[in-house]
Amino acid sequence: MNSINYIDMKIKLLLLLLLIVNGIFAQDTIMPLWPKNKIPNHVLSTEKEIHEQNEILRISKVQEPTIAVYLPSKQNATGEAVLIFPGGGYGILAYDWEGTDIAKFLNSKGIAGIVVKYRLPSDVSQTNKKYVPLIDAQRAIRLVRNKADKFNLRSDKIGIIGFSAGGHLASTLGTHFNEKVYEPIDTVDNESARPDFMALGYPVISFGPDTHSGSKKNLIGENASLELSDYFSNEKQVTEKTPPTFLLHTTDDTVVPVENSLLFYQALKEKNVLVTMHIYPKGGHGFGLGLHDNHLKDWGDQMMDWIISLR
Repeated sequence: MNSINYIDMKIKLLLLLLLIVNGIFAQDTIMPLWPKNKIPNHVLSTEKEIHEQNEILRISKVQEPTIAVYLPSKQNATGEAVLIFPGGGYGILAYDWEGTDIAKFLNSKGIAGIVVKYRLPSDVSQTNKKYVPLIDAQRAIRLVRNKADKFNLRSDKIGIIGFSAGGHLASTLGTHFNEKVYEPIDTVDNESARPDFMALGYPVISFGPDTHSGSKKNLIGENASLELSDYFSNEKQVTEKTPPTFLLHTTDDTVVPVENSLLFYQALKEKNVLVTMHIYPKGGHGFGLGLHDNHLKDWGDQMMDWIISLR
């Protein structure tokens, strides 16, 4: 073997080793929410998780919920973390558009971004499906608190953000964090499920007249009782212990009417919960970071100013 071939082989081996190491570290950032075979309300079935990549990554039929942890550099880290709940009408998760892209934005501000791949309601692989997203949301924030030291986080600075139906789940967590929706399975479940703050982007809040019908249908069905609709109408579930809240919406949102945010703002105000709201004149629905829209591109900085004000 001549020296050139030998060097070439060494370079290839080194690159392979780097790929393996990077893969290991990348995998270390992804954690299952539940121990194997202990996922609440889960039924073994032939249903398979689906990942579809077109303009955005859409994940559906989630079988094994996880958190993906994106950390800023230690030099920039504030110790804060935000769990991210992508939207998709409780039918899919817009996983990168309203998930990993948001995590990377938060990292640029020194905040850990943690994307929650939560289960979507299913008649095939779940029992009592209407509680399943909330079950996973409670577990996710408890798991992050339990691992706060590992990720150099402050356990009292863990917030949440959700978009559209993910905003409904986030606001459900923010108003139902004390409710027992699953049996504890380990020490993780001793942690508090209350977010320290929450941000809601064009959120579904109400299951009343101004709801997003697809989200309501997927979660509780078309013919749900008034009692059940009220339970998941989170403007009716606000208390003095609901976390400080940042609301983001557009006036011309025809998918999830702006009245959802207005109702929640009023409910928070009546309970003396710290709340701020940004309503833009236009921009529609599902704009994510809004980087290509002059009206919307600064909303992330507005949210950061608000988070800083909570410190």
